[in-house]
Amino acid sequence: MATDQQKFFMRQAIKLALDNVQNGKGGPFGAVIVKDDQIIASGANSVTRTNDPTAHAEVMAIRAACEQLQSFQLSDCELYTSCEPCPMCLGAIYWARPKKVYFAATKVDAANINFDDQFIYDEIALPHADRQIPFEPLLQDEAIAVFEAWTDSTQKVPY
Repeated sequence: MATDQQKFFMRQAIKLALDNVQNGKGGPFGAVIVKDDQIIASGANSVTRTNDPTAHAEVMAIRAACEQLQSFQLSDCELYTSCEPCPMCLGAIYWARPKKVYFAATKVDAANINFDDQFIYDEIALPHADRQIPFEPLLQDEAIAVFEAWTDSTQKVPY
């Protein structure tokens, strides 16, 4: 059962989503990132306002939190988001590595208002050439040489 504090943080994410809608700033999505029981960053969907298809609430919050913490990982943080993350945000969340994610609305709820990401999940499972946007390998050997340089580098910061 959710604690009052967890409900408070989720309501903050939901409030960001509602404010975004009411102010015409973007889609109905908000997110907050919490560390040590304090909100350290927040984000609201800014796709249409910024003409940036990656400006989803979770991504915006992750960027702000990482900047605040001067770290590319959020391992001691929790993410509260007004809706179950889309595939892009899910990837960003896994790269940021928060310790837990809470969400309110589901991806089915989002699909019901025309934010349907199922086609992305379906596309990921297809062979490259069968996708709606074809993916074609090119210069793999040259790219692998860069990977080898990374592997041999003494200046890298592993993640």
